[in-house]
Amino acid sequence: MTADMWSYTPESHYKPGTRLIGFKVEASDGHIGKVDEHTEEVDASYLVVDTGPWILGKHVLIPAGTIVRIDLKQEEVHVNLTKNQIKDSPGYDKDEHRGDIAYRDQLSLYYGHDHS
Repeated sequence: MTADMWSYTPESHYKPGTRLIGFKVEASDGHIGKVDEHTEEVDASYLVVDTGPWILGKHVLIPAGTIVRIDLKQEEVHVNLTKNQIKDSPGYDKDEHRGDIAYRDQLSLYYGHDHS
């Protein structure tokens, strides 16, 4: 993962102003949930994914740089993470973590290293 993991890549085909809430989120090895919220802040963009029953309703925050493709017709967001990487990621609590620089640094370390 590169230093700009918090920005949408040109390959994702994200266009500012696109509403992704409710889109299905697909990991490299299957469905993981739906977009609950997203941002388009410069160098601070992310998705919050509601994993639903898959991992007991956990919410996870995923950097925008992990998005490999957005399919507007199918309303899907594809990320270059596996289900296990997402399952094992630090949980997200909007009341506790929104705007928390230490939490963002923790995520940068987690998503920034090889999980193989």
